[in-house]
Amino acid sequence: MGDIDRKRAERLMQAAGLDALVLFQPEAFRYAIGAPAGVATMWGRAGAAIAIVPADSSVSLGAVASDHAAGMILKKAPSVDLRIHRIWIDLVDMNGAETVADIDPLYKRSGRAGSRPETFDRAASYNLLFDILKERNLARGRIGVDLEFVPAADFEALKHALPNIQWVDGSEVLRRLRAVKTSLEIERLRRAASAAEGGLARMMELIKPGASVSDLSAAWKVGAQDTAKARGFALSGHWDFISVGPDLSDMSAIVTAGAVIKADVGTLVDGYSSDGARTFSHGPVSSLAQDIFKALESAFAVGLEEIKPGNSFGAVHQAMLMSMRRDGLGEYYRGHFGHSVGGSVGIKEWPFFSADNPEIIEVDMVIALEAPFYGENFGALMIEDQFLVTSTGVDDMNTMPRELVDTSGDQPKSVR
Repeated sequence: MGDIDRKRAERLMQAAGLDALVLFQPEAFRYAIGAPAGVATMWGRAGAAIAIVPADSSVSLGAVASDHAAGMILKKAPSVDLRIHRIWIDLVDMNGAETVADIDPLYKRSGRAGSRPETFDRAASYNLLFDILKERNLARGRIGVDLEFVPAADFEALKHALPNIQWVDGSEVLRRLRAVKTSLEIERLRRAASAAEGGLARMMELIKPGASVSDLSAAWKVGAQDTAKARGFALSGHWDFISVGPDLSDMSAIVTAGAVIKADVGTLVDGYSSDGARTFSHGPVSSLAQDIFKALESAFAVGLEEIKPGNSFGAVHQAMLMSMRRDGLGEYYRGHFGHSVGGSVGIKEWPFFSADNPEIIEVDMVIALEAPFYGENFGALMIEDQFLVTSTGVDDMNTMPRELVDTSGDQPKSVR
């Protein structure tokens, strides 16, 4: 099954006055159902895969998906009520076929005979959605949709196809659901953070004069993959933003003496992405770089003290910004100092440590706290760790020192 907490979903939907959530975003489908939405979602349209989450947690989940994805969904989520529509991909079970003449009867026997749509049939999907809602007495309900994803044209078609339903934006309910993690989600993120950190350790060994951005990126990826393999899990993806030297956009830059190297990296485990960053150099850096990094360290420490259940995300931002002000950076304005992490689209997941954000920090949130500085004709400096919020504070998912590390000696050392 999926990662969704049905009891929490019930409470949130009741508070929002919703009878159900109908989710179209592929990542939301996987979150609710526990299986991939399938390749038909590549078109970025609403209807290729649909998850139906009734507010009443005793009522079973429903799903609409393609015949191509059905096998995997039924394998991973056998208890989900799945309705199947046809997509463009022709597929037949060839078991028992010996000649071409055997193939047509196999199509007919499996129910896969007949024409197929150009991509997928949105109207057919919406009809299947209606069937599920009707069977659950929701055909006239007030239902939330993830409108942060659904294209306007598809939403208009949905309202036309199912006119008796009151469709409203359920994006906030979905965001709040996803912000608090289950134990399985936490474990995925913990593994992802450890793999990314293993990659940083490998990359650090390669920071020598002449090493390029692409060299460092390649070393990081190999290290991350090796770490995951050694610890008995697989990566479903990875990403990195590595800069070397004063030109932040120069992807051909090479390591030189005193240049700062910023590595903002993450790996994915079952679609859940870690997010962390460290800063390195090869040889002494300028006194200005040292002073700025000290300011970032202070701001990070102050912000970390504010991360506790019951405090607001905005309070963390305020504390960190004021710390930067005390260290002389009066015009430094950072839109956010971190965010939730998880398995939704992109690396940065709501909520954010942003100005005046009243959202409350809760136990079992997994967040990334970051303190960055970007200077053109200077370079990038950054600290970022990933934390699990606990009843008493935080549990750091990272182990590497947060200092600015000089790799030029026999052993890496902190720049002071």
